[in-house]
Order: sequence, then C-alpha cells, then structure tokens
Amino acid sequence: MSWLLLLTVLLVSAVCFPLIYVHNENKNEASNEDFFFGVSFGGDTTSQAKSLIDKVRGYTNFFLINNWDISTNETALNEISQYAIDANMSIIVYFDFIPYQTYPWVQTWLSTAKERWENRFLGVYLYDEPGGKQIDTGQWRSGVAAEKVFENVSDYGDAANRFVTAVPSGLSWQFARSKSLPLFTSDYALYWFDYLAGYDAIFVELGWNHNRTQHIALGRGAANVQDRDWGAIVVWKDGIEPALGSGAKILQDMITAYRAGAKYVIVFNFPYDQPFGILEEEHFAAMETFWSMARSPHQSSIEKVEAEVAFVLPKDYGWGMRTVDDNIWGVWSPDDKAPLIWENMNKLIQRYGLKLDIIYDDPQFNYEEKYSQIYYWNSTIN
Repeated sequence: MSWLLLLTVLLVSAVCFPLIYVHNENKNEASNEDFFFGVSFGGDTTSQAKSLIDKVRGYTNFFLINNWDISTNETALNEISQYAIDANMSIIVYFDFIPYQTYPWVQTWLSTAKERWENRFLGVYLYDEPGGKQIDTGQWRSGVAAEKVFENVSDYGDAANRFVTAVPSGLSWQFARSKSLPLFTSDYALYWFDYLAGYDAIFVELGWNHNRTQHIALGRGAANVQDRDWGAIVVWKDGIEPALGSGAKILQDMITAYRAGAKYVIVFNFPYDQPFGILEEEHFAAMETFWSMARSPHQSSIEKVEAEVAFVLPKDYGWGMRTVDDNIWGVWSPDDKAPLIWENMNKLIQRYGLKLDIIYDDPQFNYEEKYSQIYYWNSTIN
C-alpha cells in the first residue's frame, strides 16, 4: 500500500506543480498589465517621432507626446498618435492649455480620442510642474492671471486653498473634465496639493540631484492617501546641463520607482537636438534591460516594497523640501518647524527607505488605517 500512496502523491505533484507555476506566471503577467513604461517625445517632426518609436517599440508600451508644436498640429498629432498605437503603445498628449480659440479642432480631437483609440488613449498631460513653479516663482504657471492668485495671501491655509482652487479653475481643465479625460502632469514639489487640485496621476521627477527616496515618499504618499495613481519620470541629472545620468544611473532610478509601486515609469527626452534627443545608446540599453526585468520580476529578483510607515507633515504646509532652506508656497522663508521636520524626515528615510510615505495632516482623509506605524512631524525620533 505504501508504494501505491507514493505513486498517488507523485501523480498529484506532477499535475499540480505546473498548474501552480502557470498560476504564478499569469499572476505576474496580470500585475504588469496596468504598468506603463516609455519615453517622452520632445521633438517637433513626425519623422523624429517615428524613428524614436521604431527604436523603442520592442521594450516600451507607452509614448508621451510632449511638444506643444505637435499638440497644436492636427496632421502631425494624428500621424504620430496612430503610429504609436499601431506599435502597441498607449499615449498621453501634452497641452500647455487647450487652445479652443486659436486651434478649434483640438476640442474635437480630444472629444473623439477615446472613441478612436479606446483605452490606448490614456488622457491629457495638462500644464507642467504646477507645484514646482509655485515654489520657485510664487505662481503655479506664467501669466497675469496666475500672478494675482497669491496677492495678499494671509497664511498657509489660505495659500493651499488658493492653489488647489486655481489649478482646476481654467477653461482647459473644465473642458477636459467635461469629456471625462484623465489629467496628468510631472512635478518636483507640492505633490499632495496637485492631487487635491484634482490630477489623476503625478509623475514624480527623479533627477536634479534630489533625494529619490524622499520624493517618491512624497509623491506615493499623496497618491496612496488620496487614492490616486502615481508614476515617475527620469529627468536631467542636474539643472546645468540638459543631459540624463549614465545608463546605469537611469536604470537604478527606473528600478527604484518600479519597486516602490509606480504605475508609470517614463524617461524624459528634451531637448531634441540629436537623432534621438538626449537619449544615447547606453540609455536605450538600460531601458531594454529594465523592461525585461519589469516583465519578469520573479526572474530578475525585483522585490516590490509597500509603504508601511507614514511621516505626517502639518496641514497645508507647502514647503518645497529640497533643502532645509527651501521656501514655503513660494512666498515665505522656512519657518521654525522646518529644521525639525528636515531632521526627522531624514532619520526616517534612513531607517525605512522605500517603506516610508510622507503625507499631510488633513481631516478629510483617514490615513491611520493605511500604515502600521505613524510619526508626526514633531515626534521625538531617536
């Protein structure tokens, strides 16, 4: 009887183990179905766009059309969009604003894009870096109207309210929302308030010699608490030379973002003064390597890291947080809270790494159930 029992066990194992393997394979594939990886296109001709698409089509599934000259040229926009979609890519199109008066076709184009390309048209990249511009210039975008938004601002709460009210108040935003178009942008500060303004996803900028873990914690934390998507865009290595880091460096940035749970990972590509913009062969090789790793995480040992710990900032505290001397809302110098927040934040980053989210104290969100450990800005952290 023992040999019969052994034979039964072996037969069951032979049948079940492949099923388990196939199940795990399918689970990994399903987890990547909603992951978008690609490159932004900053060029201004269809031939440049097509060459770039042909170059990366084997290891990307996403194309960000990120040039105003293209998004206001109906023929070029149609041709590039269709070419990317025929290459099995999804697309997002950038608009600094939706110019319904000077380019009346744009509204029709946006109104029918979902119908034409269904889920391959992901939405609109509207405006650019509103939070970062607010911190650095005191206004979230250029223009006379934006200059007046923060006139005679009284305190942090007033500043926060003005920002989250002003960003979605324009006709461009309202038109996009009337057509149920998802809205995206990239940023390097005030992610929390970008989401409060109504963005569906923010691409955290990884570059400029900024602390990657800190900015992911700020961007992902805002998305987690406010139940939105987030992504990362690998940008220039510093603000002096318009160049990316080495292939090895951008590969590490892409892996870090993916491990932290980014739904979108993008490589920025501007200016476009070479055959493929600022992208060189080492960058394409890094992108191909990353794609292979992301599509088979069980083989590449990419371990996803979920947020377990939250660091809670004061309500409406719109501090740039790039350095301890960064300003608040582009209006005020750092106050007496800043040094303690800076010290505690860096202690927690060192202790928890990618397990840390940085969020804001706000009674409209119940964040306590999302994290196993919560530290407030004025906690005593040894």
